[in-house]
Parts: sequence; structure tokens; C-alpha cells
Amino acid sequence: MTVFDRNTPFNELSPLPPAAEVETAAVLKKAIAASRALAELKGMAERMPNQAMLIDSLVLQEARASSEIENILTTNDELFKAASDEALPASAEAKEVLCYRQALNHGFRQIKVRPQRPLATGLFIEVAQLIKQTDFGVRRTPGTRIANSRGESIYTPPEGEAVIRDKLRELENFMHADDGLDVLVKMALIHYQFEAIHPFPDGNGRTGRILNILYLVDQGLLNLPVLYLSRYIIDHKPAYYEGLRRVTEEGAWGDWVLYMLDAVEQTSRRTRQQITDILALMEAVRERVQREAPGLHSTGRSKDLIEQIFRQPYCKIQFLERAGMGTRQTCAKYLRALERLGVLHGQKIGREVYFINQALFELLTR
Repeated sequence: MTVFDRNTPFNELSPLPPAAEVETAAVLKKAIAASRALAELKGMAERMPNQAMLIDSLVLQEARASSEIENILTTNDELFKAASDEALPASAEAKEVLCYRQALNHGFRQIKVRPQRPLATGLFIEVAQLIKQTDFGVRRTPGTRIANSRGESIYTPPEGEAVIRDKLRELENFMHADDGLDVLVKMALIHYQFEAIHPFPDGNGRTGRILNILYLVDQGLLNLPVLYLSRYIIDHKPAYYEGLRRVTEEGAWGDWVLYMLDAVEQTSRRTRQQITDILALMEAVRERVQREAPGLHSTGRSKDLIEQIFRQPYCKIQFLERAGMGTRQTCAKYLRALERLGVLHGQKIGREVYFINQALFELLTR
């Protein structure tokens, strides 16, 4: 194994795959369980009548959690308000979280919309630029180091633009190689390697977590970007950083891969249950509208209306107008009818009235 010195740029970072055996019996057993949970999540996500609902709402929660790992903190309420209307005042933190959502959605579109783009350095750079809203590229300036709370170096990433680009090229080759490795095992290896290369001046952690999702979509394990590991990482944060450190210093690949596979399994189960609960809530609202507001149901718009109020917790008249559901007066009538049923709660914020789906808010933020 390459000798590691915390204070010296790790230009000797070895390319993937590791020399050590990573697909041990324990890893393969865990990979089967994680793959099964992920396949169940994929199937459940495909049951959503309007899949944009998942992308709008769940992506925002991942954006918030991934940013929280970097100590960029905002409340769910503030974030949903900011997401619902760019004209509303928003904190710098909320705006940065929304930039993460923009970056994730951009990456997803690039690998799904034809002609598809490969996962490669150019796309990595675009994702990082959108996260940080800047035009930086691969690091050129020396002196980058990762330090602990006491200011002590714990890792010094590779240095020199040519070196970094070479290591990113090696990573691309590994990502797209037909090598027989389990896809989820490869995702774990890729995530470590990207973080170890640390190619950008800032935003590496968030870019790396977006690449996890994009890689699984690119490999066909997901059709929508709905697997978000950031909440698991927050809940097991010391083990996350310890795992990265031990790979670097000890070559402890097995424990790292097991950590990431558990993250996939547990997050898949949690998200699948969340989607199940959202579908059940939508059905309950549909039945209630049919039973208690037959006039609204008879318009033929109730299905579209319910889908709109489940795209995100905050809705306003303009959203329905943009969806082609009628004039402003008609759309206002629909939302007021749901407010009378107690499905929505009206709240004036600035000059606009927002209609809040509190039950959806609680499902998304629990």
C-alpha cells in the first residue's frame, strides 16, 4: 500500500479498483440486501402518478441534508417557502441549498435526456459550479488541506491540475469499465475516490454525494433521483469520516463498503416507506374530495389538483394557472375549496396567499 503522510499532497493515490479484495462474503451478502431494497424503492417510485412530485419534494430534502453536512443550516419551513417562490426573501443558507437542488437536477437531465452525456470530468465541474454559483474548475492553487476542529491536518489531497485531471480520468475509466464488480460496491469505491481526489476549491462533498445518485441512475438501478444518502450520513457522521480516513491510512475498504451498502439499504427502505405514505395520503385526500366536495370532484380537475398540491407543501394560485387548470379566479376557487375541507391551510406571506399542505410537510420532514 502507498505510504500516506497527512501533511503531504497525496499524489500517489492509487487508481481503482483497489489491490485488496473488496467483494468479500460479508460485502456480497450486504450488497444483495441493499440491491433488493433499492429495487423495491425503484418500483415504488414508478407508482407515483406524477413523478415530478418526487423530484420536487424529495430532492429538496436531500439538498437540505447534504448542505447540513457542510454546516449550511436552514429550517424546513424556510426552505419550502424559498423553493415555492423566488420572489420571497430567503437567507443565504436557503439560497445555497436551492443551488444544490439546481445542480442535482442539472446532472440528472444531462444523463437522462438524449443525447445523453457520460459521467465525466466536464459534468462534475458543471455540478460543482452550480452548487457554488461560480465558474471555478479543477484546483490549480497549491496549499489545500483538510483539517480537524483543532486546525490539525488530517488529509492533504493531490496537488497540481495535471495530476488531479489524470486521477479524474482514471476514475472515469473505472466508472464505465465492464469489470464485473457489483454496481453498489463500485458506487462506494467511487465515492471514496472522488472525495480523496478533492478536485475543486469548494463543494467537493456535495458534488460527490450528487455523483452517488447520478451513478445509480446512469447504471439503471434507479429511473429517478430519489435515493438520498445524506440523512444517513448525518445520523452516522463520525463513522462516515472515520471510514474515509481508515481507507486512506489503513486500506480498510471492507468496512467502508459495508458502511455505504448499509446507507443504501436503510435509506431505500426509509424512502420507500415515505413514498408509500405519500401515496396513501393522496388517496385519502382524493376520497375525501369525492365524498365531501362532490362539486369539485365533478369538474374533472380533482386528480390534477391533488397532484399539484402534492408537488411541494407550499402551493399558490399561480402554480395551478401555470399547470393549465383555469383562470386565476377558477384556480383560487379550487384552493379555497380544499382549504374549507381542512386539506390546505391558507397563509398570507407578503402579497401572496400560500396554501400549505401540512400533512405532506410533516411526511417530508419527519
